[in-house]
Amino acid sequence: MIFKNGRRFICCTAALVGLSVDAAPAQSLQEVARQIAELMSQGASGKAHERYVHAKGIVCQGTFQASPGAAAISRAAHLQGGSVNVTVRFSDGAPDRAVADNSPDASPRGMAIRFATGAGIGTDIMAFSHNGFLVGTPEEFLELQKAVAATDSTKPHPWPIEEFLGTHPSASKFVQDPKPVPVSFVTESFYANNAFVFINAKGEKQAGRYQIVPVSGNQYLDDDGAKTKSPNFLRDELGPRLERAPAKFRLLLQLPSPDDRTDDSTMVWPDDRNKVELGVITITSVVPDSTAAERELAFDPTHLIDGIELSDDPLPRLRSMVYVYSVAGRHSK
Repeated sequence: MIFKNGRRFICCTAALVGLSVDAAPAQSLQEVARQIAELMSQGASGKAHERYVHAKGIVCQGTFQASPGAAAISRAAHLQGGSVNVTVRFSDGAPDRAVADNSPDASPRGMAIRFATGAGIGTDIMAFSHNGFLVGTPEEFLELQKAVAATDSTKPHPWPIEEFLGTHPSASKFVQDPKPVPVSFVTESFYANNAFVFINAKGEKQAGRYQIVPVSGNQYLDDDGAKTKSPNFLRDELGPRLERAPAKFRLLLQLPSPDDRTDDSTMVWPDDRNKVELGVITITSVVPDSTAAERELAFDPTHLIDGIELSDDPLPRLRSMVYVYSVAGRHSK
């Protein structure tokens, strides 16, 4: 399997970390995270003391209004029917703040959300514009990063990343899936990919995966239209768009069937699975100083509150550990 644009794959695969094997000892998982962080810190944004991936972004603010049925799924504070404030960061996926918004390297894009649930306590969702992750275990993710680091596009084929793809169908599928350029960050759907467990007031538990869908529907540019856009068009158009009208997303929870795996984020659940609407996210404006807000914000998929727990999916725990190294690097300059 030969891929002519090796750099494009390296950017896209790196972007997806900046989304828990469950029997692996904590020390072993920590060591895997350390090695991953060491490899990713050698990327363009890591060397610049920026986020290892999803380095280029913009921070917005708004509200979340829970749906009437959300409390039946979870007793989490923000799902009890009221309105809470949210902070949202949209991002391009590449490990490079200079990536053009219309570049193939900008995919998958990210949407990170912090729900303010009071008293300084909140909870996060981290989602990507691709349904399904590349690998299912921490060890595979480390293997992927080693292959990325070892790939030199000036060398003869097969490259290490091509050999990796040849033995990992889910990663190969990611490379081949279409990745159109959206009209706006707010016309793109996002998928959390990892399963979480939701507990309601009765103590009943339900596994599920978040999906975040624009109320106005997905809207994408064709290839010719994308080529005409400026390198920062997604950031540049967002503020004026929100001044004209807020943007709304439906926060959905996809529920698995008994045969659907919750421990492997490469396994996309069929679209016909039941979905529960948890509420509506309304994006009202870009924050006054997005650059400063980006520096201070550190989203974490394990930043949970009562009513939401980790599942047997091992990747949120791994990502949280890697983010600790990334945040330390960002504040070391």
